[in-house]
Amino acid sequence: MIFLSHNKKDKNIVEPIAIKLAAVFGKENVFYDSWSIQPGEGIVDKMNEGLAICKYFFYFVSKNSLTSEMVKLEWQNALIKASQNLIKFVPIRLDQSPLPPIMLQTLYIDLFSNGIDVAFRQMVDVINGNNTFKPETLSFSNIVAYKYIENDKLVIECRALQYLEPISMFSFMSFDDIDKINYCIRGESMYTSGNHKDIQVRPGLKANFITLGLSRGTLPGFPFIAEFSSNSVDSFDIVGVLHQVSIEQFSPIPFFTGKP
Repeated sequence: MIFLSHNKKDKNIVEPIAIKLAAVFGKENVFYDSWSIQPGEGIVDKMNEGLAICKYFFYFVSKNSLTSEMVKLEWQNALIKASQNLIKFVPIRLDQSPLPPIMLQTLYIDLFSNGIDVAFRQMVDVINGNNTFKPETLSFSNIVAYKYIENDKLVIECRALQYLEPISMFSFMSFDDIDKINYCIRGESMYTSGNHKDIQVRPGLKANFITLGLSRGTLPGFPFIAEFSSNSVDSFDIVGVLHQVSIEQFSPIPFFTGKP
């Protein structure tokens, strides 16, 4: 049994992982509360059942889960079993929150720095007993983006984590009609912008891009915040963010749903 210990506020990240794990290992082998606990069933009883047959315990560490008493009971119970070599206990870091001191000796999966796809592959490797080392996990992205709704606007917040990024040029990918999308950079009156349509992102798939830029760099604590709204009744979405790394090259950056 694969047990996913998390706080409900982090479901936007955890649920896609749960669904992917279920596709690989079977839903019956993944304890995820949304489908493992049904109406009318005792929450604590079902948690105990899941922990009793758990072989792999993944604890999604975030500011939300660290303040949850229920999640605390889960990981403390699991950590005791791990100390007896009964299960494998693996923390997964979702944000910049520090791990509890008792976990500092445990190697964790860093979803926050490496992204959800790399984290998922490492989880599968752990379960299959493979070495989780992959050259790509050594790469570090100093720029990450967060997507959330605020005041009826879609906000994309691009943040530098550790050091100055001198180029503040970002391209926002959408499959919708970008002519119907309004945009601006929060707190900035002077910026560059441009629309690019029907760009092939992979064979058989095209997307549209809104590119926004500033003359200043992006600093830790001084993010680049783009706001988007629709001038029609049609819904729209931003599905990815690229950062300009050279004159002719843009590279995808880790993209999270929710406020940083």
